Amino acid sequence: MPVAGLLLWASLLTGAWPAAPTQDYLPATPRIRLSYKELKATGTAHFFNFLLNTTDYRILFKDEDQDRMYVGSKDYVLSLDLHDINREPLIIHWAASPQRIEECVLSGKDGNGECGNFVRLIQPWNRTHLYVCGTGAYNPVCSYVNRGRRAQDYIFYLEPEKLESGKGKCPYDPKLDTASALINEELYAGVYIDFMGTDAAIFRTLGKQTAMRTDQYNSRWLNDPSFIHAELIPDSAERNDDKLYFFFRERSIEAPQSPAVYARIGRICLNDDGGHCCLVNKWSTFLKARLVCSVPGEDGIETHFDELQDVFVQQTQDARNPVIYAVFTSSGSVFRGSAVCVYSMADIRMVFNGPFAHKEGPNYQWMPFSGKMPYPRPGTCPGGTFTPSMKSTKDYPDEVISFMRSHPLMYQAIYPLQRRPLVVRTGASYRLTTVAVDQVDAADGRYEVLFLGTDRGTVQKVIVLPKDDQEMEELMLEEVEVFKDPAPVKTLTISSKRQQLYVASVVGVTQLSLHRCQAYGAACADCCLARDPYCAWDGQACSRYTASSKRRSRRQDVRHGNPIRQCRGFNSNANKNAVESVQYGVAGSTAFVECQPRSPQATVKWLFQRDPSDRRREIHADDRFLRTEQGLLLRALQPGDSGLYSCTATENNFKHIITRVQLHVLGQDAIHAALFPPPAASIPPPAASIPPPPGTGPAMPRYQELAQLLAQPEVGLIHQYCQGYWRHVPPSPREAPGAPRPLKPQDQKKPRNRRHHPPDT
Repeated sequence: MPVAGLLLWASLLTGAWPAAPTQDYLPATPRIRLSYKELKATGTAHFFNFLLNTTDYRILFKDEDQDRMYVGSKDYVLSLDLHDINREPLIIHWAASPQRIEECVLSGKDGNGECGNFVRLIQPWNRTHLYVCGTGAYNPVCSYVNRGRRAQDYIFYLEPEKLESGKGKCPYDPKLDTASALINEELYAGVYIDFMGTDAAIFRTLGKQTAMRTDQYNSRWLNDPSFIHAELIPDSAERNDDKLYFFFRERSIEAPQSPAVYARIGRICLNDDGGHCCLVNKWSTFLKARLVCSVPGEDGIETHFDELQDVFVQQTQDARNPVIYAVFTSSGSVFRGSAVCVYSMADIRMVFNGPFAHKEGPNYQWMPFSGKMPYPRPGTCPGGTFTPSMKSTKDYPDEVISFMRSHPLMYQAIYPLQRRPLVVRTGASYRLTTVAVDQVDAADGRYEVLFLGTDRGTVQKVIVLPKDDQEMEELMLEEVEVFKDPAPVKTLTISSKRQQLYVASVVGVTQLSLHRCQAYGAACADCCLARDPYCAWDGQACSRYTASSKRRSRRQDVRHGNPIRQCRGFNSNANKNAVESVQYGVAGSTAFVECQPRSPQATVKWLFQRDPSDRRREIHADDRFLRTEQGLLLRALQPGDSGLYSCTATENNFKHIITRVQLHVLGQDAIHAALFPPPAASIPPPAASIPPPPGTGPAMPRYQELAQLLAQPEVGLIHQYCQGYWRHVPPSPREAPGAPRPLKPQDQKKPRNRRHHPPDT
């Protein structure tokens, strides 16, 4: 066996191969799951329904002050109302010229999927204008959009006289993502700047400062990156310390022998002017570090999620210390998984203030730099807290600039809070793509609610609660299909002010409420067990929770979800109100008793009672009894199976009866008599000759009498099929009821004349 094969088998046998976590992270199950049709029926969603010949929608900017949301797509810029995205949308058609599209096609690009003006950047320029950029059919272009001073003005038009090149601001290829921020009329963008998509850089354009970029074709700085997000985060009260953070993923330079992809966070100083003899017009404060999101294994080997997909920055009361939420996916082929990790700015700053990664040569390992550190420390902003006397990076000594060029990477990695993911998905048929977070005040505290987009076009609503000192408990409250035609979710935006979530994908834009309390059920226990911070029991229904002085009138328990304590006085009739039905079965056949609890998180138990004087006993699965998610299947029915079947659900130590079914098993003789009645001589005249009693209506077809007799789900389906069949197949006009059947052509042949020859004598 080859050496590689031996190593593979050894790693598998010793457990050294990274494996998907199986014990601590079980597949999450939503309490309620709504299809697109069911979501539409709730009346809590709006679907952008203007028929435009476009695709690839991206939510690029949200203005809460003007109540507008700005969306870019292929050849269009949209301004949508945050209250209702279908109410008077403002639309700009911004397509590439036919000549430019023809040149794009001649260069070998796809005329539909690539040779269009895909709008990828919308940033606020001032109170009245937006700065917008598009791919321009592989010729990036930018311009200004006048949106008026007030939303009521309904002003929205492109200023064509201000068109300018989009190089360094928007990619050529619409499949390449960009991350940008417009600060003080200066645009910072992580973008590919060439037609072939090989030169990636972090650029600064516009404004009065010098145009800047990262060192070109230097794999230590950027190595085939994919830019995800850019965010301005102040470091201190001194504005000269402000830094812009870029989140991206790239091919690792630490592991050159394998095509590993690492998640990164990089940062630059806003007042960086580059060096005076080295790194001229290039960043002299650029640093980057690895973001780690991994699950520790029992054997000490971590399972890593390295493909950074999305980042959400949750602001706090301290602008210098927001909370960073990031979505990751696995990059290997061993298992398919996703995770959400949370990072603190304190941990991020600690790594950037730590040792630099250093490598002596190609055959050496990466080590922490242990030599003499130049002053000021590389990565420090000029004129800041630690360098008040230096007004520009051009004042830095040459050794500082030279060190920065060869040491942009930090040695230590940034780990998430608790050194483990907040949310993990392994073994699922989908991957997480986006994240948005809302802070909700409930009766027992403040909670962070995560909205997670997936690559199958659904949005999951998740909260994570502390289970004990070390463990966390994830609750998936709901999962909804937000598009009629499933497509991966590209962008998510929350408006806490309006309690709305906005979702964009290739196929469209959807607006939906952050809560659908009535979907949890009409009982106090259902509302309490949902543990949704948005919802509470108001005494009559499950409705939106709002802080009130009348605390006793609202029943809510997010942390524990205990309906026994919260719903006293509302649970007494829970079991009495359980639906009881009668069902018939035939001896020797099968019967299906349906039971679907409202929550898939509940534990279902079946109880059987032969007669009222008998004791109820639990039904365990065997050869004759099969338990499914929809109910209980009974095979080879016997007369002894007749009795009362009770389906109970237990969740959070709260047990209630969902349904009761009284099953009657009929003998085959009774069914045979119903299907095959006695001969005509021994029965009364036909029912058609005897008028029915007044008020009884027409006689029922025989198959319908049998269906009513049995009343099984299978027979009910047969009844529906028969009704539909006879309704859609009318009798032939040539065949009147009761008329003799005409002869077929083969029946109308002339009779043959047979010749009878005498026998031979």
